[in-house]
Amino acid sequence: MIQRPKPSDSESDLLREQEEFLSSGGRPAANVARRPEKRRGDEADGDGGEPQENQRDVVTITDLPDDLPALTPASAAAPAPPKKSRFKKERVRFEDEDPEELLDKHDTHISAVLSRIVERDTSSVPVSFPTFTTTAFPKVLHRSTAETQGKTPGGRKSIFARQIAAQNAKEGRGNSKNDPKIIIPQRSGSTRDASGAAAAPGSLLVSGQGLGPDSAAETLRIHQENQARLENMSQSEIVDEQKKLLAQLDPRLVDFVRSRKSQKASSSGPSRLQSPDQLITKGKPAEPEPESQDVVMDADEEEGETQPEAQPPIREEDLPVRPQKEWVHMDKLEPEKLEWTRDLPAPRKQSTKQAMQARFDFSGSVIPPTQDLPTHLGLHHHGEEPELAGYSLQELFLLSRSQLTQQRTLALNTLAQILSKARAGVYCNTLKGSVLSSLLDAGLIFLLRFSLDDGVESVMSAAVHALRALLVSPDDEECLDRMFPWLMGMAAFPLLPSGQEEEEEDDEGLDESMKLTAKEKELRKPDHDVARVDVIKGLLKMQVLQRLRYILEVVRPAPGVVLDVLEILIRIARHSASAATQILDCPRLMETVMSEFLPCSWAPPTSPAPPSLYGLPVSAAMKLLRVLASAGRHTCSRILNSLGGRERLSRFLAAEPQELLLEPGEAFLCSTEALRLWAVAASYGQACSLYTDLYSVLVKALQAAHKPITSSEPLLLLELHRVQALLLLLTQVTHTAGCHQELQSALLNSQGTESLPPPPVTWSQVTGLQPTVIGLLKGCVMTLDDPSQRSRTLTLLPSYLIYLGAFYSQLSLQSSFQPVQCLQELESLTSDVLLPLISNQAVISTAQNLRCSSVICRSVSDAPGPDLVSSLPGLGCVRLKMNPSLAGPGSPLALCSALFYLLDVLTSLHRGLTQRFSSLLLSESVLGYLKSCVGSMPSVSHASAWILRHEHLLLYLLLRLAHRLVPVDAEIAKHAALFHQVALALLPWLLPGSEYLAHELLSTIIFNQELFPEGGGAGPEAASLSELDLQENSTPPSGLGPLLRLSLSHLPSIRGCYLTFLSHLEPAVLSSRDRHLGRTPWLTSQLLPELSGPSLPSDWPFLPLISLYERTGVCEGRGQQVGSVPAGALQAVVQCLQWLLLVESWRGRALSAVPPGAKLARLSCVFLCSTDLFLERPVQDLTWALFRRLTGPTCLQDLDLGTPPPGLASFHDLYSALLVQYEAVSFGDPLFVCFVLLPLQRRYSATMRLAVFGEHVGILRSLGVSLQQLPFPLENFTSPPEDSLPLLRLYFRALVTGALRRSWCPVLYVVAVAHLNAFIFSQEDVPQEVEAARRSLLRKTHYLTDEVLRSHLLLYRLPQQHNPLGFSTYEQLPPLRARRLHVIAGNEERNEGDEG
Repeated sequence: MIQRPKPSDSESDLLREQEEFLSSGGRPAANVARRPEKRRGDEADGDGGEPQENQRDVVTITDLPDDLPALTPASAAAPAPPKKSRFKKERVRFEDEDPEELLDKHDTHISAVLSRIVERDTSSVPVSFPTFTTTAFPKVLHRSTAETQGKTPGGRKSIFARQIAAQNAKEGRGNSKNDPKIIIPQRSGSTRDASGAAAAPGSLLVSGQGLGPDSAAETLRIHQENQARLENMSQSEIVDEQKKLLAQLDPRLVDFVRSRKSQKASSSGPSRLQSPDQLITKGKPAEPEPESQDVVMDADEEEGETQPEAQPPIREEDLPVRPQKEWVHMDKLEPEKLEWTRDLPAPRKQSTKQAMQARFDFSGSVIPPTQDLPTHLGLHHHGEEPELAGYSLQELFLLSRSQLTQQRTLALNTLAQILSKARAGVYCNTLKGSVLSSLLDAGLIFLLRFSLDDGVESVMSAAVHALRALLVSPDDEECLDRMFPWLMGMAAFPLLPSGQEEEEEDDEGLDESMKLTAKEKELRKPDHDVARVDVIKGLLKMQVLQRLRYILEVVRPAPGVVLDVLEILIRIARHSASAATQILDCPRLMETVMSEFLPCSWAPPTSPAPPSLYGLPVSAAMKLLRVLASAGRHTCSRILNSLGGRERLSRFLAAEPQELLLEPGEAFLCSTEALRLWAVAASYGQACSLYTDLYSVLVKALQAAHKPITSSEPLLLLELHRVQALLLLLTQVTHTAGCHQELQSALLNSQGTESLPPPPVTWSQVTGLQPTVIGLLKGCVMTLDDPSQRSRTLTLLPSYLIYLGAFYSQLSLQSSFQPVQCLQELESLTSDVLLPLISNQAVISTAQNLRCSSVICRSVSDAPGPDLVSSLPGLGCVRLKMNPSLAGPGSPLALCSALFYLLDVLTSLHRGLTQRFSSLLLSESVLGYLKSCVGSMPSVSHASAWILRHEHLLLYLLLRLAHRLVPVDAEIAKHAALFHQVALALLPWLLPGSEYLAHELLSTIIFNQELFPEGGGAGPEAASLSELDLQENSTPPSGLGPLLRLSLSHLPSIRGCYLTFLSHLEPAVLSSRDRHLGRTPWLTSQLLPELSGPSLPSDWPFLPLISLYERTGVCEGRGQQVGSVPAGALQAVVQCLQWLLLVESWRGRALSAVPPGAKLARLSCVFLCSTDLFLERPVQDLTWALFRRLTGPTCLQDLDLGTPPPGLASFHDLYSALLVQYEAVSFGDPLFVCFVLLPLQRRYSATMRLAVFGEHVGILRSLGVSLQQLPFPLENFTSPPEDSLPLLRLYFRALVTGALRRSWCPVLYVVAVAHLNAFIFSQEDVPQEVEAARRSLLRKTHYLTDEVLRSHLLLYRLPQQHNPLGFSTYEQLPPLRARRLHVIAGNEERNEGDEG
């Protein structure tokens, strides 16, 4: 084997190796070939052809390109020889082309050039002799010689061009040949247009350029023709033609024409005559189109539009600053370059209703387009409309990328003001469209992110301020802080965009290990796509946290910027638990916040507004810790243990607020936020060891709660918030102490298995707080009558009630519980505190405001709302300024929820006290509020969910009290139906996180027989009497009364059925139970589940049917045979139908949110979920009863099958499945037949009738329901006449072929006969094709051999449901019909005779 050469081989070694290789006859790795010179046109390849001069040997290696890449720039390379065109050989040559003509065409010889010389006609050109000069050379042109040169009529020209024109004029040479415009001498008679204005001597638009040597004459001829046509037109004709012209032309072309007109008019001076194209501006001007990016505003219609007058050229006297002689190059006046120094014209009044571009001032206010503002405000600039003040959004975006720092700062600050006003809803009544949507679509997120990276601190600070204005809503934060001490107020929904657009990737067919996870898909998305769906997630992907950390740590900005950064971090933390975790994981971010803005020691500030916040405690930083801790127990543990949160709590709570060496307001805020942070930690069972360390401080603060420290109104409000936070902390500590015994027992019984450790606080350590709180509560009741202290008392009262409710709810679970002593305490508390409180006029007035403060009864969207976008959800709390009773200090939700919570706990411990609170439910305010809730359908969104869940909790507690009072109070029992209707309405309203409330409603109230007063006495029989009218038209298997009475007796088993089918919600129910019952050691997060809608669908009563249908579909999809009913399915279906019958009969409004078409679709699952389920007798009876209710006279009118039911693509798909199932397993069942016939009514789509008579014509043999059994009127099938020609042909074919017979399907037989009769004898004007089909069907009917069918089709008169035939007939054809039949049939016979 020959080896490769080595670097150490000599020349002789190489030659020897070459000889060995050649003698072996091996195949070389490279071939020696000659590459043709393409530039010279060589076509010979390297293997053939004769040798030529300068032939080179080129080594070509396989898989390498022939041409080497250029190593030098093209400019430095040597000039290459001319290349031959590759397309020249492929040019098309036609056979009829003469080669001689081709040669002459491409001949460049001098003879060919001379033979085509065409002399120009110079007969009319004046001949001028050169002027005699005394100089040897032409005089050099100088700028100083242009002193007397004015502006030429031709427009803007340089000084040199004007000098040449002046010299030509002096020499009598006329215009330069470069200027094609000519001067037309004015005619003797001044031509005027139809409007009375003098016509111009020449055209302002047609210049003559490109018309050849006779351009001047041609231009004049065109202009005169236009003038003559205008003279022969009236004013109205001119206006009409003008409108047509404006409608056809491009608006930009119209603007160009107008600009040419204005330039020519201004250059000609005031005495110039009006040009013809000025007629365009006489009528209504073209409406300007708003830019796609900007928000536009409404413009009021004015009577006319003020056109700017043409101003004379500026003079030296008009200049604001006179040029001095010593100024360089300013000794000569150039008017066109000094036009910008003029005063701006007044804004024009627009005569259009078209929306106009919005302009803003520096404070973010919208400037009306007609408002004339002075220029010293700095709002005028050199834009497209310099006379209008203000900046549009597009101009602000352009200004924000300026090279000047001041301009970038100004633009960002203005955008921040605009964003703040948009979030506050200021532009709702002023601007069309959404400001936030327009800005986000234009790329505001990227603009702000780029600006954050600016090296100039002022620009960076302005970007932070703008980002804070975009993300943070002060009203939302204020509302969340106010609701924090409410019952369940610590829990909040994550501010995640609902209905995120997730692009489904094609992962089908891949293994589970190869499919991308959601996180991997998110990382692969570009920043723009992520920010378009979720602004916060987009910012996190663009590493905004790292930049904010740099700003805080390195830049160390001013106090305002620091507060803005902290508020931005708070808003990001509210987004989701994942966002909160990213904040904690950001390197050195939280360490910087803790060390710089939450120090353990600090020097007192020297002024109320310190120049720097570094080294001073900031309440916003403590709030950030609290919001982060709300994201989850693990996050809270990291804050307390890793970041030093526990030491901060001790430092800020060990001293009174006035002892913190801070400004008083900031001191109260820091102390309040520290208590709230501790309350959040205690809600997880954490940081409770601090309770024993700071017990004396907490008790001292609690005892001083009724004694205000300060009399200042702002500080008094802050002090009240601190007392509320203190009571909330004690409530959570009490809940945690109540779980100590349970965890201790579980630990002892764990036998080595993992279990939760018991908390460090025990029940005995919190029992001493209860007497103090009861004493404070008694003091509150006594001060309610004092007007000066009423507001303060109503603020603190809910916190006291919530604490007592938490204490007594945990008391009964302790081993030290003494029932007798507890009952005595409850009786004393009721008589001494609660009853006086309930009867107090202040509490009564608060309860009376329930209805007007309800979000359920009155939609909050009535008032102008803030500017919200789906990618940046908010609470929309700006509406609270219009309705402060929703979440304000005097909100009835806070007091009523706390009061009913305490009453629910007391009545569960002492049933004998229940009846003493009946006056609350019997009050007109509460009953009126409940009645208003029954018929409401509140919408769910982030703007309503935050307050809706508190109202849902109030309704639940109120129903719990009513449930206990109905059996013991006769007056309350009279309103049992109302309470049950409210419970049925509340169940599908409950939001995620309230699954425990839904479980309790289903377990105790929804299926409670005591809440069905209609079931007693003759209630079911009365319902049967109401169905007599329906029973006359059909033959139901049994009456309605026995079915209702049987269903009432089965309510306990029905409840078990629904709880079984809702068992998939068990994890959510357990999590919700831990939150509502105060089981703090088991609570994982204060963030509620993502807001994706209510916990239960509005059609939850159909859930067993739907679940069984879906289970059947899964079995069929896996290839399993679905035969008989699965085990337990029959009983579940019967119980579901029984509950539906009860609800439809006595609680019809409970399912008002479900459309009738959706009800029918879900009831159809009875036939689709099994082969023989619908044949069972109980199912038949119940389904018949429900079907009759759905097809009653009033319900049938509301039944819309054209709108797809929820969960289905279309009703036609469901109907097709019904037809297939009917063909397979129906056995001609009358109930199934009625379900099939219902969609065939004339008012519904013809596609379903085409499906029966086209694809499933075989089922016509088994649709044997008689006309008397039909539960709906026959006229619904026959009126109006059918207009579908294919369907009519199918009707006729089915009748003629015998597929449709009266004995098999009497209903559709009547339908087909009625529509065919109406069609063949119709006299309406129809297209020729339809008329031909009508004549053809009439002839075929006339020649039918079946005399019975022929007589039915010809003699049909009207449908009659009680007639044995189903319709009445004529004894003989009416004259008009007989004449038509004779004409058509006679023509046919005559034509046949002629052919014979």
